Amino acid sequence: MILQENYTLSNGVEIPKLGLGTWFISDDDSVQAVKDAVALGYRHIDTAQAYQNERGVGEGVRTCGIKREELFVTTKLAAEIKTYEGAKAAIEQSLKTMGLEYLDMMIIHSPQPWMEFGDEDPYFEGNREAWRALEDAYKEGKLRAIGLSNFKQADLENILSSCTVKPMVNQILAHISNTPSELIEYCQQQGILVEAYSPVAHGELMKNQEVQTLAEKYGVSIPQLSIKYCLELGLLPLPKTANAAHMKNNADLEFSISAKDVEVLKNLKQIENYGDASMFPVYGGKLK
Repeated sequence: MILQENYTLSNGVEIPKLGLGTWFISDDDSVQAVKDAVALGYRHIDTAQAYQNERGVGEGVRTCGIKREELFVTTKLAAEIKTYEGAKAAIEQSLKTMGLEYLDMMIIHSPQPWMEFGDEDPYFEGNREAWRALEDAYKEGKLRAIGLSNFKQADLENILSSCTVKPMVNQILAHISNTPSELIEYCQQQGILVEAYSPVAHGELMKNQEVQTLAEKYGVSIPQLSIKYCLELGLLPLPKTANAAHMKNNADLEFSISAKDVEVLKNLKQIENYGDASMFPVYGGKLK
């Protein structure tokens, strides 16, 4: 059962192979979402400072009835924070907001501030400074693992060239029809686990007839096929939902996708329009 399976990070820490994403789940609703997920067997919860629901996620973690050490909780350092002191303060604020003594992982949400995503300035120095703050919190035992998100190869090389602790994950947009194979391969060569957010392409895959046909072939839903696809590639999917029935369906993955069909899914025509989500830079380039 996938909810009982783990990957092992480069520092030896185990991380559940399937996580619950909480993007766009309100602070209040996230409390129940975490409780529902944990009741179904989820042990991996992913949030971010930018989601503005850390308080609710933390409350859910504290009141779900499961021992803290049995859960893996990740948050993300706001993309705009590119100084050591700013990052250090933000780490402390997340711990305080969530009411937790430690976090299982904290990652830099983006190499560039969201309003400048895709601009020429790579913020190399700022990312090294933010990373140094994560390293210090890691060495102090406040964070069990540290990583990155939305970092391309040049951004990763910048961190790897100066770090004392290597990033353990890179969380990126990866799904059927949008699989950045070169970046994934580079990360895996470096011992960096790739986490896949929006594995159902923010719902856009639900409209894809080719994906629908393959899902029917395996007798599964499109989200199940999409999540399993990520796992077949050695990625860690983070499907987002506040719906307990969807959480249950997302974790029912007792099937395999043939190597041939994985290749078909990998090479489908890339989605050009992510609908309402296109306003976010990771989907649509610049914020509109």
